[in-house]
Amino acid sequence: MDGEGECDMDGRAKRLLYRYALGVCSVALLSAQSEIVGVGSNVTMISTDLAVLEAQEVRKDIPCTVTPNKPVLGFDLRYHISYDVTVPMKDLAGAENILTILFRITSDKRRDEPFYFSQHVNVPYIEEDTKGDAFLTGNIDLGEGNYHVDWLMRDRSERVCSFYWDSEVALPSKDKAIELTIPPNIVESTSIEQFTEEPPVERVKKTDALNVKVLVNFGPQNPLAASMRPIDTSALVTILRHISREPQFGKFSLVAFNMQEQRVLYRQGDADKIDFPALGRAVQKVKLGTVDSKTLAVKHADTEFLADLLKSELGGSRPDAVIFAGPKVMLDEQIPDDQLKPLAADVDYPVFYFNYNLTPQATPWRDSIGKVVKTMKGTEFTITRPRDLWFSATDMVSRIVKSKHERKAP
Repeated sequence: MDGEGECDMDGRAKRLLYRYALGVCSVALLSAQSEIVGVGSNVTMISTDLAVLEAQEVRKDIPCTVTPNKPVLGFDLRYHISYDVTVPMKDLAGAENILTILFRITSDKRRDEPFYFSQHVNVPYIEEDTKGDAFLTGNIDLGEGNYHVDWLMRDRSERVCSFYWDSEVALPSKDKAIELTIPPNIVESTSIEQFTEEPPVERVKKTDALNVKVLVNFGPQNPLAASMRPIDTSALVTILRHISREPQFGKFSLVAFNMQEQRVLYRQGDADKIDFPALGRAVQKVKLGTVDSKTLAVKHADTEFLADLLKSELGGSRPDAVIFAGPKVMLDEQIPDDQLKPLAADVDYPVFYFNYNLTPQATPWRDSIGKVVKTMKGTEFTITRPRDLWFSATDMVSRIVKSKHERKAP
């Protein structure tokens, strides 16, 4: 990032992220994950902390500024509420310190059952003449509802900064059909682990269950990026989770690949559920921008890789549907028709493409996988916002069910 560097702080601030702005060193503290410590009366707190929360007064023994952010619906179909905290570095200067953050979130429908959370941030030794500000942030997940937040931060010297605010979480009227993955008036910690095991799903009986094959390109939005951004990984994992939670689906075959590396990352065949932890271990090994020398020597190797992948995964396969997912894949050379059309002619099941594209206006044209899906008379969905995923997946499932019924009909 332009302008990034290190401040001269005796090398003891290695846990801080430094940024220069107008010649003044600003420091962003990397805060810990918020952890739930209790609900309702089932919580033990220091009496002075509880008194601060109950007082609902703004205190600035530590001269901090707290900025609540509006709730945002994520691709995981959970609302995320965040806050930012700014503290002048001079007010944290001196010996190592620990900032303890405590906050209470109360739904107006569950006033007797507030949710309590805590964070602990280790602050290294800071020189007395250090300029700039320290930044902290926190995140929490909420279901729909109206909430009141009481927040405090204290240091080892018992200096306190406190703040409070209200937050409303509600789906727009046009999106009321969306089923969020967290119930109304419930608050939960934000998970930083994206590849956790999926909880069991109550599915239709096996004789009616659908068998789907999913091919996911785990790549970044920007094809020139050296790594995947968390939002890119989160969106692709969420698409997979949405597919895996569909009660109509009983069997899954999964192929995770990366077009930049031109290799298959992970395969799972004919399983009752998607193994997310195993997929996560495979995806974490992706090294964008690295292709072996033999592949580099082959002209249009990326096109050849995609063609071979389609032949191996679709040739002779008879699932109830094939689902592609991933960012746009813009190849210099498309798969030749003499290779693609025979493969498409053998496809007698519906094909779908969840094209994850945050800026569709920047690349409005169809990509290489989209052209494959079109040749197979499939359906392409552009996934730009969380609502796109919900409504596209609903449409897809109805199409698959209809297709299976039509193929069964005499």
